Amino acid sequence: MKEEEMIFTHQQKELIRRLQGDLPLTSTPFMDIGREVGLSEEEVILLIKKWEESGIIRRFGAAIRHQNAGMTSNVMIVWRVPREKTKEAGKIMASFQEVSHCYERPILPKWPYNLYTMVHGKSIDDCDRIAAGISSKTGIGDYQLLFSTKEYKKSSMEYFVE
Repeated sequence: MKEEEMIFTHQQKELIRRLQGDLPLTSTPFMDIGREVGLSEEEVILLIKKWEESGIIRRFGAAIRHQNAGMTSNVMIVWRVPREKTKEAGKIMASFQEVSHCYERPILPKWPYNLYTMVHGKSIDDCDRIAAGISSKTGIGDYQLLFSTKEYKKSSMEYFVE
């Protein structure tokens, strides 16, 4: 990337500062943010797209606070899945609405699990039921539930802070 492409106007810096925080919980969050920084909704969206395409923004997504949404039981389910079934099982697991994350990790000498799903439920029993449903649908019976005991602060890098 050329040096001149990395120069931001004051207004663009303000937009970046605003996008780093929570989006307004409205039907027009980009319009609302645009008003705050002096841009139209279209200009905000175009800048976000431009920054994503150029790699300035690597990821733009939601961080859900499950506790605030009533999902007070959270469990990482670790699965031992045969290599030849990993892709298929992962797709099925990820299709469950209660699964927020599904990813593969290498098997280690003292840790035989290779697929991980983060599941959010309203109770421990709810999480147990969800795990049983995933197991039934995938045919994978070798798994463990690792319940969360504390929710840590979710935060991202911040730029142009003062």
